[in-house]
Amino acid sequence: IADKAPAAYLVAALDKVEVIDALNFRMILKYPFGPFVTHLAHTATSIVNEKAVTAGGADYGRNPVGTGPFKFVEWKAGDSITLAAYDAYHLGAPKAKTIRFRFIPEDANRAIALETGEADIVYDVGPNDYKNLDAIPEIDAKRIAGLTTFYMGFNMAKKPFDDVRVRRAINLALDVDTATRVAFEGFAVPAKGPLAPTVQFADTSLPGYGYDPAKAKQLLAEAGYANGFKTSIWTNNNPIRVKFAEIFQEQLRQVGIECAIEIMEFAPYLDRTALGEHDMFMLGWVAVTGDADYGMYSLFHSTQFGDAGNRTFYKNPKVDELLDKGRVSVNPEDRRAAYAEAQKLVYEDAPWVFLAFREDLNATRNYVKGFVPHAAGHHNLYKVYNE
Repeated sequence: IADKAPAAYLVAALDKVEVIDALNFRMILKYPFGPFVTHLAHTATSIVNEKAVTAGGADYGRNPVGTGPFKFVEWKAGDSITLAAYDAYHLGAPKAKTIRFRFIPEDANRAIALETGEADIVYDVGPNDYKNLDAIPEIDAKRIAGLTTFYMGFNMAKKPFDDVRVRRAINLALDVDTATRVAFEGFAVPAKGPLAPTVQFADTSLPGYGYDPAKAKQLLAEAGYANGFKTSIWTNNNPIRVKFAEIFQEQLRQVGIECAIEIMEFAPYLDRTALGEHDMFMLGWVAVTGDADYGMYSLFHSTQFGDAGNRTFYKNPKVDELLDKGRVSVNPEDRRAAYAEAQKLVYEDAPWVFLAFREDLNATRNYVKGFVPHAAGHHNLYKVYNE
């Protein structure tokens, strides 16, 4: 395993692998690591062909050889990836002979492709498009609870966001329930803490801050900002994040905070927030493994500043200790207790405004059978076919 690989942290606890027989092997860990099995559910830990990886070298990704029910055929950069059925798959050949993934960035254009029959399945449907598609008899729209947390983060390395009273005040100044309803058009629930209810060890008892502008003003005055201050919200050009920012801009004005909105392309947005150039920023996180470790460690552990995920530069030694404990514990109840306490502390420290847990929205033509959406967005197409 290459220690410098971007996803090496997923298997950092792995010491060695022992072959038992042709179909079984044993993984030996360097130390106890509670979320290891859920980490193996990440797509980065997919089993690949060693000979092909060695032969392909740096270009392996352009002609990958995996171990699943489909084999790679063609990649047209910026346009599509084509796969074909692998008839020798150990569980039997898949039902679909060919799968073609097309890249259509705009929500509306993806919806049109499905509506016209140009596409059979569409992932990540926008809320408004979902409503339109759901009304068409020839289309089967599918909504499930997701693993995604939307949030607005504070740069705690900058004043005034180094003061917990300011962070709590902004939480209280924002009507998150209304903003969530408007931005997601009914396809999300307001967040009360950092983890979606679908994530293992999520604490669903956290009360949330609620909407209390008067108390927000009181906290701002106690922190020395009775007359407010000027700041900014950064976001990429995701329309839902932009909508949240626009709603919050007006609500913050009501408590004396003048807030500019800066919208930028996603790549430089990630680069600049990793460097800590921002004040406040809109982002989301998908706990793709379904485990609290993946949903919290990168975002709140003090070793994960910047590009690793902790773009708020949040640091609490007790939270570090609890997140470490949640990792090395293998007893589920011990892990639950550690993550419950960590979530409570993060909630109290308020490095984020906890915004929303969104539903995952997908849709198919109604002749598509066997499609079962997955909350992480990694949909298994082995049993999918057109009737």
